[in-house]
Amino acid sequence: MPKVSSITRVLEIIEAVSYAPKPISPLELSKELDIPKPTIHRLIQNLVDEGFVAVDIGGGIIPGKRVRNLSVELWQQRQFFNERQVILQRLVDDIKETCGIGVPYHMNMIYTNRVKTSLPIQIYLPVGAKSPMWCTATGKLYLSQLSTPSRNKILKSLSLDKFTKNTIVDIDELNVELDKIAETGIGIDNEEFISEMVAISVPILDKKSRYLASLYLHAPTIRVSLDELLTHVPRLRTAAEDLQALVYELQS
Repeated sequence: MPKVSSITRVLEIIEAVSYAPKPISPLELSKELDIPKPTIHRLIQNLVDEGFVAVDIGGGIIPGKRVRNLSVELWQQRQFFNERQVILQRLVDDIKETCGIGVPYHMNMIYTNRVKTSLPIQIYLPVGAKSPMWCTATGKLYLSQLSTPSRNKILKSLSLDKFTKNTIVDIDELNVELDKIAETGIGIDNEEFISEMVAISVPILDKKSRYLASLYLHAPTIRVSLDELLTHVPRLRTAAEDLQALVYELQS
C-alpha cells in the first residue's frame, strides 16, 4: 500500500470535519480516515493552531475560521454569483419584494446576494452588509440548524442587543423560538431587527441536506404583513432548490 502523505491526511481531516453534520471527535476521525490516534491528535492540534479547525465546548472538532472564510470566498466566486442573481431576479419578478441570500460569517450574517424590488419604500441592506444572528430571519434560521451545545455556545457569546420592542434577548425564550424554526424550516423576523420590517427565510442545503445559507424575503409592514410573506414560502423553497442545484455542480 502506498504511503499517504501528511498533506493528504491534513486535507482529509479538513474535508471530514467540514462535511460532518455535527462536531466530530478525534476518535471518530481516526476510525473514519484510518489514521493512528497519536497522528490524528498531532495533525488536529496543528490545524487548530493554524485556524483551519476548532474545538467546540464538548470537545468535538468543527470547521475553523480559515475554512469558514474560504467557504464564503468560494460562495462569492463571480460565476456562481451571477447565476444566483438570475435565480433571485426571477423570484423577485414573481413575488415583487426584495430577496437575497445570507450566510454565517464570524458571529454575524453577511448578505452575499440581493435583488431589490422595483416598488417604492425599500429596506437598505446591500451585498456585503452584516446583520446580527439572533433577530434576523437568516440568522435565526442558521442558529436553528445547529446542535444544542453549539447553539448555546454561540448565544452566550452574542451581545443580544435589543434593536426593537420585538427583539428577543432572553436566551431561554430565544431557544424556544429557534426550536420552532427548526421544526418548520422557516426563519422569522417579526420586526425584531428593524421596526416596520418583516422577513422570512428558508435554507439552502448541500448534497447531504446540511445548511449552507439562508434565502430571505423582506418587506416593509406598510405594504406587507408577516402572514402575507409566509404565503410565498413555497415559491421561496422552489428558488432554494434551484440555488442548491448550483451548489451540487460546485460539489461534483
